[in-house]
Amino acid sequence: MKVADAVPEFADAFGFEEFNRMQREALPAILDRDENVVAAAPTASGKTALAELAICETLREDGTALFIAPLRALTNEKEAEWERFEDLGYSVYVVTGERDLNPRRAERADILVMTPEKTDSATRKHESARYDFVNDVDCCVIDEVHLLDSDKRGAVLEVTVSRLRRICDPRVVALSATMPNVDDVAEWLDAPPETTFEFGDEYRPVDLETGVKTYTHGDNSFADKYRRLYRTLDLAEPHIRDDGQALVFVSSRQDTVMAAKKARDEIGERDLPMGARGEYDFHNAAKELDNDTLRHSVVDGVAFHHAGLSKNDKDRVERWFKQGKIQLLFSTSTLAWGVNLPARCVVIRDTKHHDPLEGDVDISPLDVLQMLGRAGRPGYDDVGYGWVVCDRSDADKYRKLLREGKEIESRLAEDLDSHLNAEIALGTISGLDDVMSWLETTFYYVRAGTKPDQYDFEGVRDRVRETVESLVDRGFVETDETLGIEATTLGRLASKYYLRMETAERFAQLGERQSIDEEGVLHTVASAAEFDSASARSAESDAVDRVLDGIDTSLEGGNRKVLAILHAAVRGSTPSDLRSDAWIIEQNALRLLAALREFADAVAGPRAANLVRRVEARVEHGVKREAVGLTAIEGVGEGRAERLASGGLTTPADVVAAGVDRLTRAGLSEGVAERVIRQAEALPNAVVEWGAFPESIGTAENEMLEVTVRNVGGSARAGLRVTANGVEMTEKTLYFTDETTVPVGVFGAPGEEEMRYEVEVVYPDLPLLPETDSRIVRVD
Repeated sequence: MKVADAVPEFADAFGFEEFNRMQREALPAILDRDENVVAAAPTASGKTALAELAICETLREDGTALFIAPLRALTNEKEAEWERFEDLGYSVYVVTGERDLNPRRAERADILVMTPEKTDSATRKHESARYDFVNDVDCCVIDEVHLLDSDKRGAVLEVTVSRLRRICDPRVVALSATMPNVDDVAEWLDAPPETTFEFGDEYRPVDLETGVKTYTHGDNSFADKYRRLYRTLDLAEPHIRDDGQALVFVSSRQDTVMAAKKARDEIGERDLPMGARGEYDFHNAAKELDNDTLRHSVVDGVAFHHAGLSKNDKDRVERWFKQGKIQLLFSTSTLAWGVNLPARCVVIRDTKHHDPLEGDVDISPLDVLQMLGRAGRPGYDDVGYGWVVCDRSDADKYRKLLREGKEIESRLAEDLDSHLNAEIALGTISGLDDVMSWLETTFYYVRAGTKPDQYDFEGVRDRVRETVESLVDRGFVETDETLGIEATTLGRLASKYYLRMETAERFAQLGERQSIDEEGVLHTVASAAEFDSASARSAESDAVDRVLDGIDTSLEGGNRKVLAILHAAVRGSTPSDLRSDAWIIEQNALRLLAALREFADAVAGPRAANLVRRVEARVEHGVKREAVGLTAIEGVGEGRAERLASGGLTTPADVVAAGVDRLTRAGLSEGVAERVIRQAEALPNAVVEWGAFPESIGTAENEMLEVTVRNVGGSARAGLRVTANGVEMTEKTLYFTDETTVPVGVFGAPGEEEMRYEVEVVYPDLPLLPETDSRIVRVD
């Protein structure tokens, strides 16, 4: 069947003219029926066209389609691919955490592209004007729905789709690689047998032969990588000699580069016929690559591909690999889920990868099957070859995986309390009856019915009820006489910031203390449950000890390493031994600090929140304690803050008072100086006017006065506090625009020679140092 016959008005949106066998069989279910659709088919069999058909049908009905992509990198890819829809007059809008959301564009979009995590965030906030667009989704296409079985992300996808169905009940089209229990997914999504498809390996455009090859594990992990690399090259060599190509998956970005370098040396030793050094045009084109190592590597027929490369480099590598100019390509697993780059031979060199938050972990079975599915080039190969290289002790596990496949399991039970808490915080669950109704919308409930012994189906309802009771006992949820349930402040904040429940409890406990300091904040974040699995290598212990020298802590292992990285971050100097994991740990810490700030604000007030905000800014920018307020100025980061501070300017008020000339002497260009001053002027700046404040007062006498606090800068939320000899007298929180007054009771305390009255202004949402002014009153 030709595309132009099936969807004539959308023929130009497809990159081909005729549907293949698999697409023809599924097409009527998508175009001629209204029910939800579930289709499982081998990698490279053309599932993307089914997604595009579902989108076309939605657009034909003037609806909005949501495409949930498994990875953020793929959302960018779809944006580029679906310019074809833009050319037809439809708008495509990508919504991810790395982009600033334009609510108006999202609302007007015909096709939304999001990750599971961003869809989760949007559906949690669907009642806000900013995310109102998610209420109008008519069709939701889930790409790679077998992501349900992912350790970290599966439960997010599961609860998000269930929530979306309750919010706007869109048609759901779920696509997947081959999975043995497709019927479970169909039952979860209410897809009838007529619109449920399980396409077997006979639908693969190229036959696939897979196997496991072992190596002998040694004592040195670095040497093991080379053992596996040589084994990999042994497997790839005959195909390369036969004008084929090999795609090799390794565990990290750095490993793609190192493996490519070593492979070039080994290829020279083996005298493999590779490379295109004789092609003048290709040689010149290679000079335009941004990455130096890649520039020298591609002319020898060897390249690497990972998310850290520039778009220019990734596009060229993909194009040259498709053209056959690159015979050996090393990549991270991202490529397996994204760009269609088949090769005659696919080798998984690394079955484990290092996760800064989890340590050395196995690559998921889903990733393994997804990678191997890239073997075989349609139209070029009759057979594709896929190999897993692993230690002998793991061989049987992978042989069983290749032989039997992997059933899709629910991961919801592993984090049931936090997901239940989120639904209660959202208000979608407001009573015990709602809890059970919600449970029945989950894949977890369906899978428990299919595997009652494995999931303890008889006890599932009791388990959920016990989880709710635990949330009540721990203060996340409260109930009333009518068995209604609602989230407490603790529960709402835990949901807002996606916190582990233990972490939320710890944050609340810190906020309840009489006083907190910077060390307490860093220690609380480092001890968060989110870091419990952080790995601590023996080679890092000396660096950790040096950073924490003189700091009293009972933390051990990975949490102790996290504390060291946070202390190094606020000092602006991270030891080289800790840098490999520092970025990801700091990013997670910043999220936790943002949550802790709001906890502190809710429990202890604006002073505590301001302290946490300053710690947050120091972790992010690595500036000195006294100069942290400069980072509140838009456009001032670590470098400019240090430059200004070294010139004696440590606050935004200092910057405004200094003027352009002094800022240029501090090393800023005139244009930057003018812009920095404008930004500094937009920040709040409190001035205390004491009025007729007495210089003395008699013993036991008292007088009630009013002090005016004016804001000569921009508006912000503020906390005002008045103390007498360090004892709090008055405290209030307000949105500080122009001026306010605070009552001050002046009294002659018996036994005191003088009274020190201090007005303090803090900004809980800004990393500005507290602003204080004081007066001394003699006691006569």
